[in-house]
Amino acid sequence: MLSVLIVNWNTRDLLRACLSSIESFPPSDPYEIIVVDNDSTDHSAEMVRQEFPAVKLVLPGNNTGYAKGNNLAFAASSGDVYLTLNPDTEVYAGTLQQALDFLASRKQIGCLAPKLVGLDGRVQSSVRGFPTALGIFGDLTKLGKLFPLTRLGSYRLPAFDYDKEQLAPQPMGTFLLFKKEALEAVGDPSHPFDESFPIFFNEVDLLLRLKRAGWDCLYTPDVSVRHHGGEGTKQVRKKMIWESHKSLVRFLRKHYGTVWNAPGIALLTALIYSAAFVRARGYDAGFRT
Repeated sequence: MLSVLIVNWNTRDLLRACLSSIESFPPSDPYEIIVVDNDSTDHSAEMVRQEFPAVKLVLPGNNTGYAKGNNLAFAASSGDVYLTLNPDTEVYAGTLQQALDFLASRKQIGCLAPKLVGLDGRVQSSVRGFPTALGIFGDLTKLGKLFPLTRLGSYRLPAFDYDKEQLAPQPMGTFLLFKKEALEAVGDPSHPFDESFPIFFNEVDLLLRLKRAGWDCLYTPDVSVRHHGGEGTKQVRKKMIWESHKSLVRFLRKHYGTVWNAPGIALLTALIYSAAFVRARGYDAGFRT
């Protein structure tokens, strides 16, 4: 069974459109929908109760963040295939069943990501490489764009071909379809996300752990999803800029924090925080529960 897991915060109308699209274009396989509402003030929970009574609604009572919200959804689910889906998406006819069929037919693929299509009809750049010191340096200095096929371009992947089915290191967490057996290889499938990454880099951390356990992620352009883009985080832009940069530093320290790497990570941390200060036009503490 497919469990569709949605974490929502103050995106009621987009959530309605998302749930309506699933209702209009359901998979032929059995499925359930679980919505975790992170203490929205726009009556999102009431809308779900009234208009989508079959949806399982989880109300933690506070804004848990994305990682913990997803973990609550996983814990409440009963499927063996999981879709973490952002509320600012809409599926098309065939999207869900095609994704399920693709994932089931590929034995060593633990996660599937689709083509994301913006409101303007353009394909969105949605796949990145795993963060490394050189990749982040190339991104911050813009050298990655000048040398896209080198390690300097290994983070943003400017040369990624979105018309080609291929392995994808870390697609955006907008629509990620996971096999249960893959999640079992890296821990408890009812609690797969590391909550020390509350908003950003939680899916990157999970995908890297899956990769190291022998489970790849596949991008396919044959499955498409409509994506509005960042509608939740736009509401608190300054906080989210700082939280994304702080989470990147946490990621680097968690996965590459050896004695030998310490000087390089310290230098990179200074560059990352400087970039956050410039982008956000000042300092912010980031996400706090």
